[in-house]
Amino acid sequence: MINRDRLADTFKSLVEISSVSKEEAAISIEIRKIFERLGAETFVDRAGEKIGGNTGNLIVRFKGNILTEPLLLNAHMDTVEPGRGINVVLKDGVFTSDGTTILGADDKSAITILIELMRVLKEDGIKYGPIEIVLTVCEEIGLQGAKNLDFDLIAARFGYALDATDTEGIVTRAPGANRLEFKVHGKDAHAGAAPEKGINAISLASKAIAGLEIGRIDEETTCNIGVIEGGQAVNIVPNLVIVKGEVRSHDNHKLNNVTEAIATSFETVVRNFKNKHIDHYLPHLEISIDKEFPSTNIPEDHPVVRLALNAAISLGRDMRTKRTGGGSDANIFFEKGIVTGVLGTGMRDMHTVRESVSLDDMVKTAELLIEIIKLHANKMKD
Repeated sequence: MINRDRLADTFKSLVEISSVSKEEAAISIEIRKIFERLGAETFVDRAGEKIGGNTGNLIVRFKGNILTEPLLLNAHMDTVEPGRGINVVLKDGVFTSDGTTILGADDKSAITILIELMRVLKEDGIKYGPIEIVLTVCEEIGLQGAKNLDFDLIAARFGYALDATDTEGIVTRAPGANRLEFKVHGKDAHAGAAPEKGINAISLASKAIAGLEIGRIDEETTCNIGVIEGGQAVNIVPNLVIVKGEVRSHDNHKLNNVTEAIATSFETVVRNFKNKHIDHYLPHLEISIDKEFPSTNIPEDHPVVRLALNAAISLGRDMRTKRTGGGSDANIFFEKGIVTGVLGTGMRDMHTVRESVSLDDMVKTAELLIEIIKLHANKMKD
């Protein structure tokens, strides 16, 4: 049975440990101690060394007490800024910060739920198979922990990531994403005395952007230009501008087409300018296109979906499959052959100082996971 007071105390204690991206060592040590006291075997991989963090991903293994296929459970340990010195407020069953920082429910509500889950499984003598809990670092800065995870330590082929809001939904479809960066090199000059001697990099980038369709392209695809950096002073023709953006789509063909269209827009503007001027080296364009994360698409009849839906039915709750516009560690696991549905913990207004999560929602998700594990164990036992 879920111990609400214990769950609340655990959440408060974890949230008060600062763990912004690349600084997750302190919370990893605390979580590791908790799980080891529950009988887990734990490992820390070398992801931190690869990405410049102070610790790696934490992998926690419970052998279980019956023979079944192993189940993956995932959350991330890092938070965004402002995430230091968090003061937790609990009012009317809802956790918030004091308004000067984020709360850290993203994703410490998930970690708290996983800790309570294992405590209940142990205390109540519930039958369960092998469980592999993967707690990643640097999820918030591009899923870097998952991308550098030592997958040789993982045996599970399916499971759940706890990294969403809706406690009555399982995310089965998420987009793939490309990250784009364009460096437009122009030529500096005095903007008042000799502007004709310069090549305005910002102007060229602006023309390329003006020709783009930005925002929601269709129901499956989005595009955004999010960062423009350039220029030194208002009286200097800017010789460099850096433009950063992204494309997301549930359809890989559309993802590639929109990405190509953006790159073509920049290439065309630079090429047209060169054709009209003597200096054939400038302006110069550098393009960087990185695959941020792959798309996921879990069939409705996959066991990871059926287990969640049947668990909800057993508890007398609604549960539906969902499509999201965001990415998570689940995208990386899916690419590695680990089918991972995303469940919600009730966290809201993530990445803001208004972030919150209710105790009731965390209890609901813990109860759902217990029921999933029971059904999984019974299915394999039968």
